[in-house]
Amino acid sequence: MSTVAISGPLGSHRVTVAGMSSPAIAALDAAGLPYRVIRHGPVRSLAEAATARGVAVPDVVKTIVVRRGEDDHLFVLTPGDRVISWPKLRNLLGVSRLSMPDAEAARAATGYERGTITPFGSTTAWPVVADERLRGREITLGAGEHGVAVAVDADAAIGTLGATVADVTDPEPAR
Repeated sequence: MSTVAISGPLGSHRVTVAGMSSPAIAALDAAGLPYRVIRHGPVRSLAEAATARGVAVPDVVKTIVVRRGEDDHLFVLTPGDRVISWPKLRNLLGVSRLSMPDAEAARAATGYERGTITPFGSTTAWPVVADERLRGREITLGAGEHGVAVAVDADAAIGTLGATVADVTDPEPAR
């Protein structure tokens, strides 16, 4: 059983939903962070996810797992229309080398499959770096399972996660 925030014509409220339990939802509940669950089903692109979630592409936040070293990872939260700037992130962290783990290693580090990763409820509470452009808005994040997201106040989420906020992204390259 999980408590879920529901928004509708009668306003916002929290309800308990059977079968809605996941580590991410449990972590949000434990933190007391208000959120709204968005079940949208499969999507094939960031733009499709934004449409399904009813938000702009920058509000679809990508949670990227970054490897600093052996059994040393962190989460980087980036707006959907931006990518990690590796030089900026290396400078912030004071390291000369970073990498992205493969899908199996990311799952081992977080407990989540790619496409569902979130810092909420991860098997290890890795440090979080949030791009500064997330502040002051409502964002959507993966909720630990495919086709499900949560909408949260970015500032509240950043505070709950104890995230470092910095300029760590560049615009998405034109395709």
